[in-house]
Amino acid sequence: MKLEIKKIGNSSGIILPKELMTALGLKPGMELYAVSAGDGAIRLTPYDPDFEASMRLVDDIMDDYRDTLKELAK
Repeated sequence: MKLEIKKIGNSSGIILPKELMTALGLKPGMELYAVSAGDGAIRLTPYDPDFEASMRLVDDIMDDYRDTLKELAK
């Protein structure tokens, strides 16, 4: 699907057709994150990749220190 960059006030934007919004489960007001996918490509995702990476790190720490965290919770 070809999209055109349009001038919107002092900024530029891409208008997403209704069919694309529906297919991707997007709604007006949702935030998207632009992530470099290599080779000049950009991936748009509703998920914050930095937050996901942080949560994976927290999960690993919680797994490593499960017994300690149980004791501290008492």
